[in-house]
Amino acid sequence: MKLLVVLLFKILSDKFMLFRALTTLVLLMVMSSCANTPPVVPSAPANSGQATELSANASIEKVIDGDTVIVNIAGSRENVRLIGIDTPESVSRSHPIQCYGIEASNYLASLLPEGSAVTLILDVEARDQYDRLLAYVIRSADDLFVNHEMVKLGYADTLSYPPNTHYETLFDNAARDAAQLQLGLWGVCGGPDVPLE
Repeated sequence: MKLLVVLLFKILSDKFMLFRALTTLVLLMVMSSCANTPPVVPSAPANSGQATELSANASIEKVIDGDTVIVNIAGSRENVRLIGIDTPESVSRSHPIQCYGIEASNYLASLLPEGSAVTLILDVEARDQYDRLLAYVIRSADDLFVNHEMVKLGYADTLSYPPNTHYETLFDNAARDAAQLQLGLWGVCGGPDVPLE
């Protein structure tokens, strides 16, 4: 109990920490209707005849690269890292641009233009070490499971984020199929993490 009181005092005395804690709480409340509800049919478009109960809870402000976007959630701006996928680097200051990084970034931007309504679905952990929100992203217009689409078409490889592994098998199977078919980065670059020369 004493530790809890000390922690609470520290949070309240640090305005930035208090702001982040309150923001996270609001985000979790806004997304609570979807947080424990994985997409019914992750890659099925709305016209597939299968009903979904997902409601948009964010809108796209900007695509940063092939696996990171900025969204607006109830007036709060958040960086979102797409769970379970990893695209080649295209904007990192500390890593060289990689083969197919710009293509992956451009493709994600075509899937999620500015203003697109999306549903963000959390897994076990809400944030990563960089304080980015971790989410599965569903495009509201047609229920496209964006994380899966990026892997399935060869724009991304898989990257496990334990304990956020709800769709790990789905993503691994999609990456295996894309590699076998030589789609995207598999055909152009021979695989992921290939620096441009």
